[in-house]
Amino acid sequence: MLEYQQPSAKLAQKKDQSDPFSLVADELSLLSNRLRSMVIAKVPKLASAAEYFFKMGVEGKRFRPTVLLLMATALNMPVPVSASDIPSPDRLVDALATELRTRQQCIAEITEMIHVASLLHDDVLDDAETRRGVGSLNSVMGNKLAVLAGDFLLSRACVALASLKNTEVVSLLAQVVEHLVTGETMQMTTTSEQRLSLQYYMEKTYYKTASLISNSCKAIALLGGQTAEVATLAYEYGKNLGLAFQVIDDVLDFTGTSASLGKGSLSDVRHGIVTAPLLFAIEEFPHLREVVERGFNNPADVDLVSLFDLHKKTIFDSFYINFLTYDF
Repeated sequence: MLEYQQPSAKLAQKKDQSDPFSLVADELSLLSNRLRSMVIAKVPKLASAAEYFFKMGVEGKRFRPTVLLLMATALNMPVPVSASDIPSPDRLVDALATELRTRQQCIAEITEMIHVASLLHDDVLDDAETRRGVGSLNSVMGNKLAVLAGDFLLSRACVALASLKNTEVVSLLAQVVEHLVTGETMQMTTTSEQRLSLQYYMEKTYYKTASLISNSCKAIALLGGQTAEVATLAYEYGKNLGLAFQVIDDVLDFTGTSASLGKGSLSDVRHGIVTAPLLFAIEEFPHLREVVERGFNNPADVDLVSLFDLHKKTIFDSFYINFLTYDF
């Protein structure tokens, strides 16, 4: 395993401290290089498929690794007992340059591999044609190779996870894979009643999105030797952040453009998937309930939903007011 490399002090001073990505930019660059090296395979075609979304330009935002590296920074920071004990930047950099930080970086790498593997499998299930502004792997290389590439990434993630030799962390992230399958199955097998349930939507969203972030945050805390209480707080932070991330993504599916999303807009509706914005839209437009109950099985249903453009302000005012006051 590669050792943690200290970021340049001069570069760190120039970074915009208000940008969370800039705080871990050096490590994200290192992570990208490591991921590309970790997915090398003996079979060239498999290697090409596995590295498809790790190539320069299509790596994505690296949201999950960024959150985890920032979580590690926060948890590894010495707790000052007085103003004089607040660590200087040099002391903080020295504190991070440890084996612990390297192990926590490994969690970020594992998490990203699990995430990309789930994307490859999801695109096959959804017959997706684009992802991150380029052709989806299944559309470029076929469903079979896309599934195998996802399986390969999961296997590499398992090998890296085993190298940490921490059974509690292994158990946490193994459970995440189970949750991903559970969430996808919930989405595929919803009844008309479940499609109208916000609670069901949130439970499914936890399994499909928030579980990976929350359990990875907890793993970061456990590797850092934090107490059970702190580990639970890290988990809850990741859970709420993961849920919020997906809700925002679901809103963008209605408000964004194909260019900004890297995929078609209203893609959820086109696949018969009901998300929070649509659930709250029903409160403003009750006639949509029938459309949702029948699962958008009529081509005209998508056209009907696309008329939301005429009412976005009303719908999303209702959405934000109701969602912020909803007790999960």
